[in-house]
Formats: sequence, structure tokens, C-alpha cells
Amino acid sequence: MSAVRNYLSLIKFSHTIFAMPFALIGFFLGIATGLIDDRQWNLNKTIGWGRSIHDRDFWVIEKEVLLSKLVLVVLCMVFARSAAMAFNRYLDRNFDARNPRTAIREIPAGIISANSALVFTVISSFLFIITCYFINRICFILSPVALLVVLGYSYTKRFTPLCHLILGLGLSLAPIGAYLAVTGYFSFLPILFSLAVICWVSGFDIIYALQDEDFDKSQKLYSIPAWLGKAKALRVSETLHLLSAACVVAAGISGAFGWLYWIGVVLFTGMLIYQHSIVKPNDIKKVNLAFMTTNGIASVVFAAFVIADLFTHY
Repeated sequence: MSAVRNYLSLIKFSHTIFAMPFALIGFFLGIATGLIDDRQWNLNKTIGWGRSIHDRDFWVIEKEVLLSKLVLVVLCMVFARSAAMAFNRYLDRNFDARNPRTAIREIPAGIISANSALVFTVISSFLFIITCYFINRICFILSPVALLVVLGYSYTKRFTPLCHLILGLGLSLAPIGAYLAVTGYFSFLPILFSLAVICWVSGFDIIYALQDEDFDKSQKLYSIPAWLGKAKALRVSETLHLLSAACVVAAGISGAFGWLYWIGVVLFTGMLIYQHSIVKPNDIKKVNLAFMTTNGIASVVFAAFVIADLFTHY
């Protein structure tokens, strides 16, 4: 059990709370809009397009298929994120060892060997691709692209301060990927949610990176705080979070959501505002509160209201 705990700590499994709720939004959005491809799923033709999720027959016929799809989507999220985090820890092991804040991480502390982390990355990546194969054709075809993004992020801090946006891009695959798992094709609305995730994650990752401004400069690593300084970096973060709020508003208008959705928007936006109220250029003691607690609550609460609205509105 201690080995399991070590690997869960290596990949920061608790951070799954950021993207997973948005994956569930994409999944239930695919169901609620009735865009289910009968041929792909090989389902009874009575299901058809535009069926209401309130129909008793809908759930009687589809509940097993939907449950299996949901399990596969969750597994994809876990495997992709596990591969990304393990690879990041493997690639950054020498930097982590020199940084007092990260020297206690599993690889520099000698709890998990670098080779073991790399093997874990390979296994997680393989399981991700295999899981995508069992979802549908388009998810399987796009799985290497998704891996390229989430694994490639780990290199970006070596050559561009825009690394935060690449991290946001990786997590933004959650809603559109889950939607593809249900429908088999792209749609504008889940893309809006993905854009919201890009801006939201990039913004709070900049806040998190404030802790390593001096270290990044000393190691010639790139980040927005190391490039612009704390004050300007926070302005960039605020701008990104403003864009994230604008995207969820645009999604609400585009999807003609109901009042529950808009309560979620207000609460989500409030969490964004709150984290900027507790982190200042000359006071970053509450970075972890802003990073983990505030954004974790924002993600879960927003998803709960969006999904509730889908069930009551459609």
C-alpha cells in the first residue's frame, strides 16, 4: 500500500479534481444534447437524435452503455494525467533536486527511482491509448495527439514562458475529449468549455509559479513570473481568468442554458476573483490556498450546477 501511496503522490492524484469535473461536463453535454450516433454505438434505433434525458426508455436502453462509456472516460483521464505527471517528474528530477521547495518530491528524495517513473509513464500512456480504442474510432486516432500535448508540456519550460498555456491546453482536452467519447464528433459548445479551461488553468498555474520566480531565473527556466516579475504576471493571470469567465458566459448563451447554469457561472467567477484577492506581488503566502483549494472548489461546484442544469433544462 505504501508503494501505491508513493505513486499517487508522485502524480499528485488529488489534482485530478481540476480537469475531471470538466470532463463530466463534456460527457453529460454529449448526452443531453441528444447527439448520439446510433451506428457507432450499435444501439436500438428507437433512441435516435434529440431524445430527452428524462425519457425512462432512454435510460433503460442506454444505462449500461453510458456507464461503460463513463468508466472509460474516467480511466482515460486518469491514465493521461498519470503519464503526464510522472513524465514531468522524471524530466524535471534534476531541477527538483536543486529547488528547496521540490527537493522532497519522490524522485529527488529517492522514494521512487527515475527509471521506475519512466516505466510508469510508458505503461500509463499505453493504457490510455488502449482505453481510447475501446471508446470509439476518433478518440483512438486522436489519442497520440493528446499524449503529445500532455507529455510535451514538460519540455516547454525550457524554451518558452508560454508553458502555462500548454498546460492549460492539455487539461482543456478533458471536456472536448469526453464529448467526443459520447458523440464521435466535434461541436462548438464543448470547444467553448475547453477554451474556458485553457484560460482558467493557465491563469492559476501562473499564480502557482510565483513561488519559483527566483529559482527559475537562476536555472534559466522560463515562466511568466520569471519573465515579467510577480506584479505583471498577476496581471496576465487576471486577464486569462477574465477570458475564462467570458468563455463560460459565451457557452451559457450559446447553449441556451437555464438558471442553474448561471448560478454556477457566478460561483465560478467568484472563485476566480477570490484567489486574486488573497495573492499579491508582495504576499504569496496563500498561493497554495488559491491554487488547490479555491480552484478545486470552483471546478467541482461549477460542474455540479452545469450538469444539474442539463438534467433539468433539456
